[in-house]
Amino acid sequence: MTTQRTTPQRREADQRGREGEAEAAMWLVQQGWRIVAERVKTKAGEIDLIAQRPGLVAFVEVKWRARSAALADAIDERRLTRVAKAAEIVAHEYATQGEDIRIDVILLAPGRKPTHIENAWMPFG
Repeated sequence: MTTQRTTPQRREADQRGREGEAEAAMWLVQQGWRIVAERVKTKAGEIDLIAQRPGLVAFVEVKWRARSAALADAIDERRLTRVAKAAEIVAHEYATQGEDIRIDVILLAPGRKPTHIENAWMPFG
């Protein structure tokens, strides 16, 4: 049996990701959201943040990049599909009062205001 070792680069990337998620959570709170969960793990993947406003629950994917130019490639259909599948698994736990639900993305880079992409994923059916 082999054990998987975490490389220093992977640990550093994970730490940056956690810092980015904390920054995104603080920014959302400043925008009037309430953070109800962080790093929710499901069999389909992880949801970085779950935020609520009256009548709305947002499942938020956070992407941090060292350079603003790299944000253009930070999110793609594969990643959004994963978040949507994870959100579908737990939505009933957070949207308990008939709230609308959506998938949002927050893009972060040093020296740049967060970019909040609302309704980044629109499920079919």
